[in-house]
Amino acid sequence: MPAPAGRPRRRGRRRAHRLPVALLLPALLGLAFLVLPLVGLLVRAPWTSLSEQLTSPQVWEALRLSLVCATAATAVSLVLGVPLAWLLARTDLPGRRLIRALVTLPLVLPPVVGGVALLLVLGRRGIVGSWLDSAFGLTLPFTTTGVVIAEAFVAMPFLVISVEGALRAADPRYEEAAATLGASRLTTFRRVTLPLIAPGIGAGAVLAWARALGEFGATITFAGNFPGRTQTMPLAVYLAMESDPEAAIALSLVLLVVSIAVLAGLRERWMSTP
Repeated sequence: MPAPAGRPRRRGRRRAHRLPVALLLPALLGLAFLVLPLVGLLVRAPWTSLSEQLTSPQVWEALRLSLVCATAATAVSLVLGVPLAWLLARTDLPGRRLIRALVTLPLVLPPVVGGVALLLVLGRRGIVGSWLDSAFGLTLPFTTTGVVIAEAFVAMPFLVISVEGALRAADPRYEEAAATLGASRLTTFRRVTLPLIAPGIGAGAVLAWARALGEFGATITFAGNFPGRTQTMPLAVYLAMESDPEAAIALSLVLLVVSIAVLAGLRERWMSTP
């Protein structure tokens, strides 16, 4: 008896979705390479003394400073990054590709190099920092403000990329309709563009906040590692590894939980594929 016409098609479809062994093995190795260090962190965590580790005054001070500085750096990124993303997405500015490359440079630049660059510009003897010091007596390095600046430097590109992508995906006909009705460019931006790209701004802000929270290299180079003033959570982990590894693991667990929460919240907006 001949097989139904649909059966060979289903078999062919199952064969098409079957993963080749040559790809399965490196895929599993890659997954293990990324997941096993996190499993090791959970296995070696001092669960019996975790509450004691996390309730120490030093941990709470580092956590408070991290949250405050990351939030301030995100606010700076929003104020400066959203207009910058609009400039890249909505104008034919000469040298736009070069500007975009410069904006995204902190994504691939080693953070320590970014900290050195900030020192050369905003340090007491820097290009701008010397003028700030002599004219206003304002010193930025090795202060809490320096932490915010270092975190904003490395976090803002995440926001700019997210908002620029949202602007390019938004239908420009709504903005054109507002312009034909007599709305100025600023009014159109406030009343039409911002509501259209609000999800992209939200996703970019969360990504920038998470990146700022985990910043280490630029912060320790530009702002130092002073408890209560510039010692954020990543710096506290680095310092604890030398004297109290269990405390370092406990702090790392806090950052791990925050990172997982951020990625889980963004899975539908930034990580998903169309």
